[in-house]
Order: sequence, then C-alpha cells, then structure tokens
Amino acid sequence: MTKLLLIESPGKIKKLSQILGNGWLVKASMGHIRELALDGEDALGFDLEGSQVRCRYEPKAGRGRKVLSELRQAIKETTDVYIATDPDREGETIGWHLAQELRLKQPKRVTYTEITKAAVMSAIANPKTLDQNLIAAGRARDCLDKLVGYKGSKHLVWALNNGAKSMGRVQSATLHLLCQREKEIIAFVPEDYWSVWVEYKEGFKAFYRANPNKTKQENPSEIDDAAAKSDSKPESDRVKTQAEADRLVAIAKANPHQVINIENKTVNQSPPAAFITSTLQQAAGAKLRKSPEQTMKIAQSLYEAGYITYMRTDSVALSDQFCAAVRQYLQENDPENVPAFTTKHRSKQSAQEAHEAIRPTDVNRLPEQLQTQIGADEADLYELIWNRAVASQCRPAQIAKTRIITQSAEIFWEARGQVLLFAGYTRYWNNISEDVQLPNVVQGQAVILKKADSEKKQTQPPPRFTEPKLVQLMERKGIGRPSTYSPTIKTLKERGYVQLSKSKVQPTQLGMELDAFLETVLPDLITSEFTAQMEKQLDTIAEGKQNWEQWLTTWNREYFEPALKKAIQAVKANPNKSNSTVSKKSNLETVDILCPKCSKQMVKVPSKSAKVKAGHFLSCDKRQDGCGAVMFMNERSGKYELPYSERSTNTEPAENLTQFFCPVCNSPLEKYNYSDKKTGESKTMLRCSNVKNRQSSCKEVAFWWTSQQHWWSKVHGELGKQKSTTPSTKKSSKKPFKLAEKGRKSRNSRDDRDR
Repeated sequence: MTKLLLIESPGKIKKLSQILGNGWLVKASMGHIRELALDGEDALGFDLEGSQVRCRYEPKAGRGRKVLSELRQAIKETTDVYIATDPDREGETIGWHLAQELRLKQPKRVTYTEITKAAVMSAIANPKTLDQNLIAAGRARDCLDKLVGYKGSKHLVWALNNGAKSMGRVQSATLHLLCQREKEIIAFVPEDYWSVWVEYKEGFKAFYRANPNKTKQENPSEIDDAAAKSDSKPESDRVKTQAEADRLVAIAKANPHQVINIENKTVNQSPPAAFITSTLQQAAGAKLRKSPEQTMKIAQSLYEAGYITYMRTDSVALSDQFCAAVRQYLQENDPENVPAFTTKHRSKQSAQEAHEAIRPTDVNRLPEQLQTQIGADEADLYELIWNRAVASQCRPAQIAKTRIITQSAEIFWEARGQVLLFAGYTRYWNNISEDVQLPNVVQGQAVILKKADSEKKQTQPPPRFTEPKLVQLMERKGIGRPSTYSPTIKTLKERGYVQLSKSKVQPTQLGMELDAFLETVLPDLITSEFTAQMEKQLDTIAEGKQNWEQWLTTWNREYFEPALKKAIQAVKANPNKSNSTVSKKSNLETVDILCPKCSKQMVKVPSKSAKVKAGHFLSCDKRQDGCGAVMFMNERSGKYELPYSERSTNTEPAENLTQFFCPVCNSPLEKYNYSDKKTGESKTMLRCSNVKNRQSSCKEVAFWWTSQQHWWSKVHGELGKQKSTTPSTKKSSKKPFKLAEKGRKSRNSRDDRDR
C-alpha cells in the first residue's frame, strides 16, 4: 500500500516525489486549510469563557473545502500518513489543523530544514508526534491577532471614517515606528556646521580634533553586517561657526606642523554569522536591490528545489555536518582560510535553536554551476547565501590600522588609515572599507602643509527606512517573527498606510492619522516594547511553560477589554476629538442610503483591499452622530448589506419564504436566485432563511429543482414531490448531482465573499 506525505507548498511535490520514489504519494495543503470562523461576537470565531477559549474553525474560503476533499480521497488509498509541514510554529499549527480535519488518529510528524535525500529520509525514519506546545502558541497567536484586529478595527478604527480599515498587533506597532521617524523628520531643523582639514605634501589628509585623546567609538547595535560597505566620508569635529572655522584654518597656515603621535595596531575582524531571515532580507536589499517580499519568494523557490535550507529562521546555528563539509572544501580549495577555531556565533535569546541558519544544502554546489540551471534572480540570491555561509566558517580578516596625530600651535589634526593584511573571510563576504594607505612617518617629524581649508555642511534629518532596514528594526525591537516581517510590510502598503518614496518607506497621510488616533486611544498597544512582550509570552507558551487559554483570557480580561472599553467611551464622549487628526482633504462622499441601525445617512469609504471587491464600503458617519455601522456590496444582488453577525433580523423578507421548512433548524426555507457563472443561466435554490444558522449548522441546507419535478439536496435528499412552479424558464439539467454541485459552488462563493 501507498504512504502519504502531507506538505504545505505544491512547489515541493516534484522534488519530494523524486526523493521518496515508488510507494509514496505527496500532497500539498496549499498553506492553511482552515481558519477561525466569521461568527459570534464581532465575527471572532471563538468565545472567551472563564479561563477557556472555545474556537470554531471552518475550511479556508475558496479552496479549503476542495483541498480537504482531495486529501480525504488520498487518505483512503494510503496506509500511513506523515505530516511534513514547515518546521516552525505556523507549520506545526497547520499540521494540527490537517490532523483534526482529516481525523488522523496517529499521524507521524516529520521535520527537515533542507529538501535533500539524506535529510528527508532521516526524518521519515525518525518520526515524531505533533508538538502540542507549538500548536498552543500558534492557536494563541491566531486568536490574539484576531481579537486585537477585529475588535480594535470595528470599534475604534472605523470611527475615523477616513478610509482606514484595520489595526493589528504587529502592523500597528510597525506603523508607529515609521510614524515616529516621520515626525522626527518633520520636526527636524537643519543646522550649519563646518568640517576643517589640512593636507600635507607627504601625501595624507588630516582633520581637526578638539581632543586628540578621544577615539571614535562604534556602536555595535548600529553595525549592519548584512549591508554593503560603508560609504561615509571622514570629517572633522563639528565647528559651529564660519568665524571659528576661519580661525582654525588661519592657525594651520601660520604655524609649522609636527607629528606628535603614531598608533599602529593589527586587529582581527571576525566573520559574520550565516544568514537568518532578517539579515538575508537586508543583504538582498543592499546588494541585489530586492524587497523583503521579493527576497522571500526567490528564497522559497530555492528551498523547494533543494538548494538551500529553510528560509524562515532566527537561528545562526549551523549543523556539524555542514561545518565539516565547509572545512573540507576550504582545505581543498583555500587552505590558508582554514581557521584553527571556528568563530562561534550566538543567536538572540528568543531564537529557535532547533533550526539552522540559511545555508546551501551542498557546499560543493558552487554558485557558478547553477548559473545556467536556474533563473538570474535565484542564481544571484544563491550566490549571496553560499558566500555568506562559507565566510562564516573562515579565518578572521587581519587589518593593520594606523592613526597619526599632528599639531600646529595649539590645534590638533588626525589622520586614519587601514590596510588589509590578510583577507580571510572577506574573500567571500567583503564588508570592509577600501584600504587607506598612510605614509611612513615617525614621531616628532615635521610635515609640510600643502593646503588648509574648511567645508560648510548641514546636519541631515534622520533617514527614512528602506524595507530591509525596517525589517532590521522590527527584529531589534522584537516586533513579529521571521515569518511575519515581510507580510507585515506588505499589509501596510496594501492598506494604504505607507508608500515607497525613492525606495524608502514613508507613512501616508492616512497612516499618520491612524497612528495619531491609536496613540491617543490605545497608547500601550502600539509600542514596540508592549508588542515584544507579547511575542515573549507566545515563546513561553511554545516552550510549554504557560497555558495558552489561561494567558489569553487573562490578558483580555485584565488589559485589553478594559482598555478597549475606555477607548470606546472616549470616542463616544467626544466623537469630534476622535476625528481631530483627520485631514480636511479626506472628506467622504455621502450616499443616499440610510443606516439600517440608526437611520443616519451613510458615507462611502474607499478601500484598496483585494477583499473588498467593490473598492469601497459604506459607513454610518460617526461625525454626524451615526452609530458607525458598515455595509458591504453584495456583488450578486448589487445591494449593500450588513455583515451577517450584525443584521437586525434573523430571516429574509417574507416574500422570499416558501411552505417548506429547514430539515436542521425548522426555519422556513427561502428562495434564492443566482446566476450560474459558467452558463449565465438564472437559477433558483432553496436555503435556510435563518441568516446566522446559514453560517453554521445549516451550511449544507441547499435544495435544487430537478428534472423529476421535485426539490433535491445531495446532503438531505428529496424535499417533497409536490409540483411547484419551475424556478427557471430554461430546462434544468438532467443530472441532478452535477446541478447540485454547481449550486453548491455558487452558494459557497457567496457565503465566503469578503467583507
């Protein structure tokens, strides 16, 4: 009998099928196959009861049911099922959803960080069980994000009526960082200063120093080992006035110069660690001009082809086997670079050390060998990953640094130079500035002035972040995890909260308005420290040190619920203040539709979200004392509707009701007209008239008129043999089963429409 391997991405099927050979079937879940339902209070899909969380999951809209149907059929033809979803918290959660939905009693969990025969076969030979702690952390994150996003968006963000659609635990904290930087840029007042320098006939340039004993200190947290080499130019201590600069130049010209101190030292610069997700995105941005989203797509294809290890990781660790392979490669090809002791790199405290850094699966698969086998983008990124991984295992670079101090009268001048003595790791990853060769001089030697001058400069505002630099900032602040960096930035762009300006991420007016509003009503939630603390709590759950349901219910009860209520009361008490940050340019179009809840006139709110098909939704204008209700366009009927959870009645208008009753809840069945997407025919079906039940217990209640002149359902069978008016002037299909399937698809597409 056949064995079944369940994975996430269809891109891996071909490679894994080749590795496993006959007797194996490889099927993909296409990512998440189910999600929290859109029901209950604020459509959360879960209830918080005491210290418990009651979740209701449903197949993911669109493809979830189809994929599950195919997987159920595949299981019937196999003996053993192996779950091989991605080796991270999200992958473990997807594996749990698969096991739950497919009713797998004892699924074998296998994980590997590279798609090679050795790694895959080793994982198959040593299966584990699903990690319940990782699953708990994954479920906690899903519920936490939906709790913050749905409740905060509905009760607070929509009150702005300016086009802002959502807030989120990670996206709002990231937006806040960008808005803080933008405020610094706006408030920045440039100041003039002067850089004063001298040039000697001996062949070097020196800069004014007020204190020659003070050495330049580098801030380790600001060093970016993933970026290109620094192109900053040396300058003197800042001189604040033209008069002072002129005085220093005059002294330099009027007095002899002498070397008073020479410092020579040789330093070893250690190689950087192999890539993690954030440093890969930074390096690809700096060297290849790729956005984080582009980088991850390219890395995904390399991983699926078996060329690199898993690309979502925050660990810099490398396997002993790979380190040994690199050492052997160096011994054969670059013996001078074999270190006596390999540099030990430490991951950050919260990193998942079970993972590896991003590296090539085979160090002997050289970048030039892949040039003709894969696309140019893939080849460039592979070369970056290969070089960085090999560099991490090389000898340190050896640099000779020189510092010369000269003096004229009471004024001191400094020149710095460096020469690379031994390239070491920089043969593969060069992040050292170009050589600056200083002449051989001796202490006490007189040097001849060639030129003395000053250059007027101006202080610059703090720069906006590039996408890779923003990823770096998110990592350092503890906002999000490797799998969320790129999607968060993508969401901010799609929501219209940020835009790219000369390759830099800049908040839009809408983004600034939303951030200012949230800073007023929920100041804690958008700070990076608060968000980072929540990430640490999720890590604690993943380590099995905390119960996820108890943590979430406590967090909601003690912080979020009171904070949200306070914010809502503040908005209701002073609705004009909640809109004080809204630009006058953001006036919204009033429409001739009254709110079904409070009868106030509604406004049209533009939306760039792909989920809002009409490009806009209606909102009850709170600035005009409205209730804030929203309505979305039903593409089929051409009418605006409230979300299901907020409709004022449970049933449809009486004229649509029939004499038949729902076999599940006994509500009257209603007629529902729709147009067949394939044929364009107008058709009719009977469904439960209870709107809320249609989203839960009565989902499968759907009857179609057959050629045998009765209403029939694939699930519930024949409704009745009484003759009724045929619902369509055209003949129905002679194949009731296929007709039912068409009707089912139509119903699903409507029920799953995006709000």
